Amino acid sequence: MSKDRLHKDYVYLYDSTLRDGAQARGVDFTVADKQAIARELDKLGVDYIEGGWPGANPNDDAFFAEAPHLSRSRLSAFGMTRRSGRSAENDPGLSDLIASGAKSICIVGKSWDKQVKSALGISEKENIRMIGESIAHLVKNKREALYDAEHFFDGYKANPEFALSCLKAAYDNGARWVVLCDTNGGSLPFDVERIVSEVTRHIPGDHLGVHCHNDTDSAVANSLAAVRAGVRQIQGTINGVGERCGNANLISIIPGLILKMGLTTGVTREKLPQLTHVSRFLDERLNRAPNQHAPYVGAAAFAHKGGLHVSAMAKDSSSYEHIDPASVGNLRTVLVSDKAGKSNILDRLKQFGITLKNDDERIGHLVSEVKQREKQGYAYEGAEASFELLSHRMLGNVPDYFDVLSFRVIGERRHNAKGKLISVSEATIKLDIEGEEIMTVAEGNGPVNALDSALRKALSGHYPMLKDIQLTDYKVRILTPGEGTKAITRVMIESRDSKGKVWNTIGVSANVIDASFNALHDSVTYKMLHSSKKR
Repeated sequence: MSKDRLHKDYVYLYDSTLRDGAQARGVDFTVADKQAIARELDKLGVDYIEGGWPGANPNDDAFFAEAPHLSRSRLSAFGMTRRSGRSAENDPGLSDLIASGAKSICIVGKSWDKQVKSALGISEKENIRMIGESIAHLVKNKREALYDAEHFFDGYKANPEFALSCLKAAYDNGARWVVLCDTNGGSLPFDVERIVSEVTRHIPGDHLGVHCHNDTDSAVANSLAAVRAGVRQIQGTINGVGERCGNANLISIIPGLILKMGLTTGVTREKLPQLTHVSRFLDERLNRAPNQHAPYVGAAAFAHKGGLHVSAMAKDSSSYEHIDPASVGNLRTVLVSDKAGKSNILDRLKQFGITLKNDDERIGHLVSEVKQREKQGYAYEGAEASFELLSHRMLGNVPDYFDVLSFRVIGERRHNAKGKLISVSEATIKLDIEGEEIMTVAEGNGPVNALDSALRKALSGHYPMLKDIQLTDYKVRILTPGEGTKAITRVMIESRDSKGKVWNTIGVSANVIDASFNALHDSVTYKMLHSSKKR
């Protein structure tokens, strides 16, 4: 064990994403997902990775059978105490845990007298024996034993003597960690800090952990309060993913410990910039959009909109940002909107690699254009690729890759040869590319899909890089709902290439097909512009 981990200011990080996270609605990890996530957590530097519950389902069994090599983290298996009426030696659940090969084993048991009676239907003494004998059996089999005291905070409030007896049964029989669980997520920070302080009079803080759920939106605060009171292990998940309202979010807890509280973790300051990547990596594996407003790592976490604000921040960014965005691997973003001033525009242009002097008259023209367009319904803070193109166009930096001469979209609803009702869209587009007139036709499962196919079909001969684009999201918003079917619509399109680069474009029109085409036009032009820059 490293000297850092023996230091009193060291806090152990126990990640339970692979088990707790799998209990969230819409989350279904494959074995490959679990292996990939475990490797990322190992690179980040967490101390423990809970792989799942051996014997509970085929996925968890397969994961432990093919556990990835971990260079730093310790793999942990999760289970429960022996069942009533069985010895620890003859309990199938404990046998599965030991057979998993995991060197650390975390078992859960009751610590609330109400649950012992209503859920288990056994005596308090039998519950305490189950805890102690299960821990002793793990220790005897040379496993590092952890005890998760389920419903501890509720149990302590109801019957402190019994709840503490459950903890001591685990600690006295060799548990390395005794973990205080806020299972229903109902505690608040002042409760947690007070109760943990009282528990440390009976069990040393360097053997105590905390496991918080987020039902009061306090899991991160509760975890940090527990550390203040003495615990030295925090259990949680990446992005707080978990059942109901989720678990304590390690992505927020880790920088809180390091940057705010001055404590040491396995995630060093050098590794802390990996945090944003790990957060978004999990979302990518779950095939869901990252939370833009997530603290520390969200795309909007360091996004600034007001022009006066940005102007002042240029002189003193620390007044408006609580940490340096780079310290957690994130970026400062200056949003372009109808509140934008020259400071916003200049800062944003720098991120595109465009440097202009403050008195360049083109900046004023760009500010005016942005404000005028936003009155029409454009929203560039969510479509930065379109804003970058607008900037380059006003500066004369975008070549005329092609001219659109005309396009037409036809929709047909009919029965096919098998008598099934289907809808088919057909798009015809005519372009001028370097003096050559090209017309293409394509079908799609909708007008936007058909237009996209026809446009790229026409362009791909001259610009083969467009075959690499995939449309990954499409959103329509009605801007003038009072006008009914004549309403102005705003279309936002998200595009992605095979290297994982993602960009967003926008189109606005009273005709939803026209708005969609404008966003598509920007999408392919953005790809061509960046490909030509690389060449």
